[in-house]
Amino acid sequence: MENHMIPTPHIEVTDPDQFARTVLMPGDPLRAKYIADHFLGEVELINQVRNMLGYTGSYQGKKVTVMGSGMGMASIGIYSYELFQFYGVDSIIRIGSGGAYSEELNLYDVVLAEDTWSESTFARTQGVDDRDLQEATPALNRRLLTTAERLGIPLRPCRFHSSDVFYRQNFEEFREIHREHNCLIVDMESFALFANAKATGKSAACMLTVSDSLVSKESISSEERQNAFENMMKIALEAAE
Repeated sequence: MENHMIPTPHIEVTDPDQFARTVLMPGDPLRAKYIADHFLGEVELINQVRNMLGYTGSYQGKKVTVMGSGMGMASIGIYSYELFQFYGVDSIIRIGSGGAYSEELNLYDVVLAEDTWSESTFARTQGVDDRDLQEATPALNRRLLTTAERLGIPLRPCRFHSSDVFYRQNFEEFREIHREHNCLIVDMESFALFANAKATGKSAACMLTVSDSLVSKESISSEERQNAFENMMKIALEAAE
């Protein structure tokens, strides 16, 4: 990855100016398409390599890019690094779904990662550090919190858990993780995103909408995950610079 030539193997864009300085990054490329179709004007499809759809358009007069990351740390690790390092993107705001570890969270609540705990070796392998906590960028978090307050949308800061495994054999292990590490929700991407931001000197944040609860066993459908997270999307779009 020492050769900073573009396009990359994963992004077909040849002109970095096709990207906004802030990229909103859902995991599902169809969610990126939904955001582009319903919130952006003057939309241009700029990437479709491996069907990882990326769009740049305008929102209230400002340039915004939204692009999928895929699932898991390995996938977001590739896309976020290339955006930061090769395309000059300054900030990535992940907008995803997560599973609640606590009764304090209800379906559709929106939460913001202050930091993420993980068993993953991503940060060490990336050469960032050996810590099992990676932090979001404080200034970007403050902007998101201020935006949410202005919009009247509740946004709760908390600690996330990033897991490399979706189907854990010991399903009840989440209770121990919640108790020992104070993680309120789980995703599979934020730890790697924050490590890459640290590695490249860029900014990253992660908001999740609660899509299911490991405590109550409630969940929402895949269609709702794609289409119904509008509060989270509005915060991210309004906060993008």
